Amino acid sequence: MTRILAISGSLRASSANTAVLEAVRFVAPAGTTVTHYAGLAGLPPFNPDDDGETPPREVAALRTAVGQADALIISSPEYAHGVPGTLKNLLDWLVASVEFPGKTVALINASPRARHAQAQLVEILTTMNAALAPPAPVDMPLLGRQLDATAIAGDPELGGLLRDVLAAIGKKCGKP
Repeated sequence: MTRILAISGSLRASSANTAVLEAVRFVAPAGTTVTHYAGLAGLPPFNPDDDGETPPREVAALRTAVGQADALIISSPEYAHGVPGTLKNLLDWLVASVEFPGKTVALINASPRARHAQAQLVEILTTMNAALAPPAPVDMPLLGRQLDATAIAGDPELGGLLRDVLAAIGKKCGKP
């Protein structure tokens, strides 16, 4: 059993990043569970003073979810040539956690224009000791295509790219 936690860096209701992660659930093979992290908007701003023995409840829940996962898949938009603040905030809360170091992480880029944020994510995650599942990031050719999760999963090329991501995670985690 491979357990994957999917994290969208977008808060938008009609986010392509969130749709891609939902599509991952649809194409996941038997024995793989994909759980979507839904607490991004509720995380308090990172403050090292609050990261003691008893972190905020939302942070403890995030860390528990990360700890229970074999791998993470992150799909994030780019704003002003960077990682959205809410996603960076989530990552900051994981820096000092015992659950994150060595965690397998795959990156999916839903926009070919989002080069700066993807490079920043690779740098941040490498610094945090993530085990990036190659290739990172995987570029999804979605630009100009208003596809929902079902259409993404059902598209031979897009669904195939997502299956490749899942296979890379399985290989990296030692769970084919």
